[in-house]
Amino acid sequence: MANVSRYEPFGDVFDDLLKGFFVRPMAYEGRPAAIAQIKIDVTEKDNAYVVHADIPGVKKEDIQVNIDGDQVSISAEAKGEKEVKENERVLHRERYYGKVARAFRLGTEIDQAAANAKFVDGVLELTLPKKAEAAGRQLTIQ
Repeated sequence: MANVSRYEPFGDVFDDLLKGFFVRPMAYEGRPAAIAQIKIDVTEKDNAYVVHADIPGVKKEDIQVNIDGDQVSISAEAKGEKEVKENERVLHRERYYGKVARAFRLGTEIDQAAANAKFVDGVLELTLPKKAEAAGRQLTIQ
C-alpha cells in the first residue's frame, strides 16, 4: 500500500529561516534554543553490548554511568566559562553548558562486575557483558 503525503514546496525553509542566526541569540541565558542530548549507538555481540556515546566538551571525571539490571543510564556535566570580557558582548551561543542525561534498556541483564568504560576524544565507549543466565534446574517430586 502506498503512503500518501502532502506536497509542501517550501517545506521547512521558513522554519529554518526563523530559527536562524538572528533569532537564536534571543534564547534566555544559560539555555540554548535546542536542548543538548547524548547521541548513542548500541551494537550487540554474542556475549556483550557495546555502546558508543558522543559527549563532547566534557571531562571524563564529569561523566557517570549507572547500571541496574538491564537499564543503563549515562549522565554528564559540561562546565563552561561564561566569562564576558569588557567591551565584549555575546551575539550567538550554541555550545551547551550544563547537565545532560540518557537512559535506555537492553534486552538482557548486564554483568556489572565485568563492564568497562573508555573515554577518548569525546566518545564514551561502554563494553557491557551479558550476565550468564542461570541454568534451569529440574525439581524432584516427592
